[in-house]
Amino acid sequence: MAYRPRFAQPFTLSQAIGLDVGVITEEIARLQNSLKHLKETQTILKSALKEEGQPDPELSKAYEENELVIGSQEERISILKMALTEKGIVAGSPYDPQSAPQTETITNDTSEEGEGVYL
Repeated sequence: MAYRPRFAQPFTLSQAIGLDVGVITEEIARLQNSLKHLKETQTILKSALKEEGQPDPELSKAYEENELVIGSQEERISILKMALTEKGIVAGSPYDPQSAPQTETITNDTSEEGEGVYL
């Protein structure tokens, strides 16, 4: 399956297909959480930019950079979902992060947040 991403990604679709289902679904969940926070930040930045008479160049730059990150992460989720599809995992299955019940997991993981998948 040929796929050309719009944004530079840390892995290709072929590499994603080679990952274990658990790794893929965990990365999708991590990216979805990151997107949630980025979108909340965008709402705050947009509000701050509207309130100011003269837009702050730093806030404008942060908003624009976040838009690129959001696009890249959404594309990465799409690639990972395509990898799940190639593995025979269909939307609505227990392995689909969108349909899996939301539970909170508490771990003693001391690694830095935002590490992601690196190949």
